[in-house]
Amino acid sequence: MKAISSFFLLALLVVVTACSEGTSKPSYLFKPAVKEGVAAKVGDIEISNAEVMDGIESEVYEFESKSFEVKFNKLKSIILQKVVDKDPRKKGISNDEFLNKYIAKSVNISEKEIDAFIKDQNIPAEHINPQVREKIKGYLEIERKKEAIDKWVAEQTKSTPVEVYIPKPRRPTFPVEAGNAPFAGDKDAKVVIVEYSDFQCPFCAKGADLLKKIKEKYGNKVKVAFKNFPLPFHNHAEMAAVASLCANEQSTNHFWKMHDAMFANQESLDPEGLKKTAAKIGLKADTFEKCLNENKFLEQVKADIEGGKKVGVKSTPTFFVNGQLITGAQPIEVFAEIVDEELSK
Repeated sequence: MKAISSFFLLALLVVVTACSEGTSKPSYLFKPAVKEGVAAKVGDIEISNAEVMDGIESEVYEFESKSFEVKFNKLKSIILQKVVDKDPRKKGISNDEFLNKYIAKSVNISEKEIDAFIKDQNIPAEHINPQVREKIKGYLEIERKKEAIDKWVAEQTKSTPVEVYIPKPRRPTFPVEAGNAPFAGDKDAKVVIVEYSDFQCPFCAKGADLLKKIKEKYGNKVKVAFKNFPLPFHNHAEMAAVASLCANEQSTNHFWKMHDAMFANQESLDPEGLKKTAAKIGLKADTFEKCLNENKFLEQVKADIEGGKKVGVKSTPTFFVNGQLITGAQPIEVFAEIVDEELSK
């Protein structure tokens, strides 16, 4: 990602100042492009769409995705209504009655499910009371009804798949390579997932769980590579990143053991905690401690950070599936859609 130069910042300030003082502004005429790929023209100067998009690919994709999601959700609600209206059982009853009687009649949230949700979300015991449990139950009921609706519509449209003509945004693609990063899977796999992560980031711990699911689902069909991107406000993240590569120096298997152990216990990423973890997973203590004390792989960590910045990494975890950007620990279905498409090519 390219930094904005002081010249362009100054130009922007000049425009803003001129506007605030009520002076004249450039004249912008919005019209069809003179030729494909051109975003604007000033006299004999042409500005391409590629120039406009350079460095803002992920932001544009996020906005386009939100727009698509709004349209697609509206489309699904219209489809549901039209399919329900065609059902002969709908006559004489409301939508809610039809939903509860025919679509979501089996939805019943148990106390065990509420307890499981509380545990999964790490809600402190002192925050739990009957009112909170009732709210959780209501939330779970809504989610289960959504699932029931999707299942019902799928059954109704099994013989006539829904053709959607609303353009789906294409994820931006970047030239990301695994390089010398630790990896799991076949080194020549058709699909390569490169993750940029931070061992002290709580969302990255969820990303680690996600990668486990991907590895279980696809095995050696997918190569999963890990790159360090410690965030500056996490005080132990950089050292943990170095520790991961010190473990990798002894073996790739030890790297993944260290990776899992650090994410499982993010409260123990200080030097003593890292040494205890290293001993627990069977690393050679003297070799590991010497590597850690010397910051042996700090330059590789810094290289990972700079490489990540060049391809638009701004937060962790960030993934690239054959170069296609995924930000955050998204559901496995988001990854599977891309992986399956890439494997089918």
